[in-house]
Amino acid sequence: MVVMNVSRQSMKQLAFSFGLLAIAMTTNAAEPEPSKPMMVSEAKLPAGFPAPGPVGEVIVKTYPAHRLARTAAGAGGDDRMFMRLFGHIKRNEIAMTAPVTMDWAGEPAERGGPESMAFLYAEPDLGKAGPDPADAGVMVEDVPEATVVSVGLRGGYGEKTFRKGEEQLDAWLAEHPEWEPAGPPRMLAYNSPFVPGFLKYAEIQRPIRPAPRPEADRSGEPNVGQ
Repeated sequence: MVVMNVSRQSMKQLAFSFGLLAIAMTTNAAEPEPSKPMMVSEAKLPAGFPAPGPVGEVIVKTYPAHRLARTAAGAGGDDRMFMRLFGHIKRNEIAMTAPVTMDWAGEPAERGGPESMAFLYAEPDLGKAGPDPADAGVMVEDVPEATVVSVGLRGGYGEKTFRKGEEQLDAWLAEHPEWEPAGPPRMLAYNSPFVPGFLKYAEIQRPIRPAPRPEADRSGEPNVGQ
């Protein structure tokens, strides 16, 4: 007979994880659309935002114009950025939404993490654009409508998950020359630290725009050099 020595705290954590899994499965079962991922929903989307996309499938999405509060990376990393933005919405009585966005830039070997983090406002007319009077490190910005290529993923919100999604987007762009990148990639993180890693859901995205057509395509005749 084998006796397992499991602490009470471990049992609580295990029960919590299975509870979240049951909630996510119930939410998914009630939703008939097969394209929606199973996920733990903790906050509302901003007005007009498209629903989260399927896990592992690359799709094109369009986001409406919206307002957000952004802060740049610095000492303290992701936790510092999150708490700075949380202080901003708390001071200004702005409701938390999901996802939280993180912009990544530069070559993979040069990255130490996201270069900025942003909280999205529920409505584009909440507050006003400009620096936070109480914290100049937080900038409220108006973002225009944008088209992105996107893939949904499971796992933590670090470099490993980001690179996995970025590689899938790069492969898709290589197969679709009618589109070209229009900005740096980003991660949309939908879950809080309280959700276990195996249940966390994110989208890795890159802004895109139609690629210029070759001269031959525009004129209908080959572009023959003189």
